[in-house]
This record gives sequence, C-alpha cells and structure tokens, in this order.
Amino acid sequence: MQTIYAMHQNGSDNLEKEEKFLFYSIDSIQDLYLIMVSSLIEICKKEAEFLHLSSKKHLATAAERNPNEKFIKNQVFQILAENNSLSIALENRKINNWSLNDDYIILLLKEVKASELYQKYMSNNINTFEEDKRFIIDLFSEVIVPNEKLYDYLEDDKLTWVDDIPVVNTQIIKQLKALKNSEEGEFRVPRLYKDAEDKDFAKDLFRKTVLNEKVLAKEYDGKTPNWDTDRIAEIDTIILKMAICEFLKFPSIPVKVTLNEYLELAKEYSTPKSSIFINGILDSLVKDLEASKRMLKTGRGLM
Repeated sequence: MQTIYAMHQNGSDNLEKEEKFLFYSIDSIQDLYLIMVSSLIEICKKEAEFLHLSSKKHLATAAERNPNEKFIKNQVFQILAENNSLSIALENRKINNWSLNDDYIILLLKEVKASELYQKYMSNNINTFEEDKRFIIDLFSEVIVPNEKLYDYLEDDKLTWVDDIPVVNTQIIKQLKALKNSEEGEFRVPRLYKDAEDKDFAKDLFRKTVLNEKVLAKEYDGKTPNWDTDRIAEIDTIILKMAICEFLKFPSIPVKVTLNEYLELAKEYSTPKSSIFINGILDSLVKDLEASKRMLKTGRGLM
C-alpha cells in the first residue's frame, strides 16, 4: 500500500524500481529487529564496562570495588549475548549501529538506571529467572521503546521504519515472554517470509494491483452514492484496489480475510470514517461479484 502510494505521489511508472524499493523496505525490517534486540545486549555491555572502570579507579569506594552486579548478570542478557542465531544474524546483516552511535546506548543506560523499575530490581534479593525475565520485558517496553531520542534516531535512519517499529517491538516482547531458562537455542531470529510463496505473494499483489489499477477502479465506480470518485481519499482508493485485486486475482485468499485486513489498514492509515466507507463499498461489491460468479475462491471455507 505504501509503495503504491509513493508511486502515485512521485508520478513514477517504473515498476521494477518501485518493486525493488518494496523489497528493500521489507528486508530492512530485519535490520530494525536486530538493532532493537541488540540494544539490550549493548546496554548490558556498557554497564559492565562502567563497573569495571569504576572498580579500577585509584580512589575507588568500597561500593565501586565490590559493585552490585545483579543487572549485568541478568540471565536474559546472557541468553541474548550468547545466542548463535542472533550473533550470526548481526554479523551477516552487518549491524554495527551501536558501535558507531554508542551515545544512544549511554543515553538509554542512563534512563534505565534512573527508572523506578531499575531501583526496585536492584534493591531486592530475588535471583530467579522469572524475575530477570519480567524485569527485561518491562525494561524494554517501558523504558527503551518509549524513548523519544531513540525513536528519532530510527526515524532518521530509515523513514520506512516508522510503521515497522510497533510490529518489531511487539515481536521482540512476544519472544522475550516465551524465553525459558535452560532450553538450548530457544531464541531464534524470525524469518521475514514464511516461505518462497509468501515472498511471491508480496510481489504478485503489488504487480497485479499496479498493472490493473484502471480496471480495478471501475469495479467500485458507481458504488459511492453522494460521493464523487475523484473526491475519495487516495489511500482509500489504493486500499479498495488492493482488496478488489485479492477478490478477483487471488482465489486462495478467503473473502473474510481480505475484508478484515483492508479494514484494519483503513483504520490505521486513513480518515476516521474510511473503514466504514470502505466496508460499505466492499460489502456491496462482494455481493455483486458472487451473484455474477466473477469471484471464484478455491478450497474449503474460503467464502
């Protein structure tokens, strides 16, 4: 949807160039994921360095010589730092953002240590895996994720990440919640695509929508009472075309799935009334397509 919208805004008709950008944007989601997960590892490393240097000071205090290491010995930090799947992905994708911009890690560590969450964690004598895990989940969701300077940094790095950040952070929190203490290799960097067919779907939906825009637009022409077609918000027209494309050119996708997906897109990206407007048009269109037998879905339960 965003790529088609960008094509319209730029007046571009270079399908190959825009398709390349589409896959570049999808591919970079994994970089964002790795950057966010590795921020946890780097925060732990930075604190370990600080404690070590403090203990070596000429006039180090008793507390500096024998610091509380509960934070840096958190078991979730250790699992992430020693995880092969994560280490290989970071190396393969050449993720070195924090070595180049460690001022953000210092900033995040400062926020962490100033938080009530950190104070509470460090002041008790509980040393269980479940407590460590709950602390990291809360730390990530309540201190790291909401940090405005981190958000600005990510937005400046890649504008396309603005919409990907919530998805990536939700995935990381889900994985942290699923962590178990002694299960070898449990943490896995998720794949971008379920399989080759999954990737092909992205390409096919993009191409079939762009190459058939005029034909797809005719399907909802006349189904917008009291509303001229040229007055419909551009995002809404793109959503309608993509949904109609799925109705007509993707027989294996259930109608209900298409309806639900595009109504969610409308709620997220368009005007407050768009989802109601789009739902009305698509509902009417589905009835017409079914009556004329132009929408043929294959497989059980696909209507």
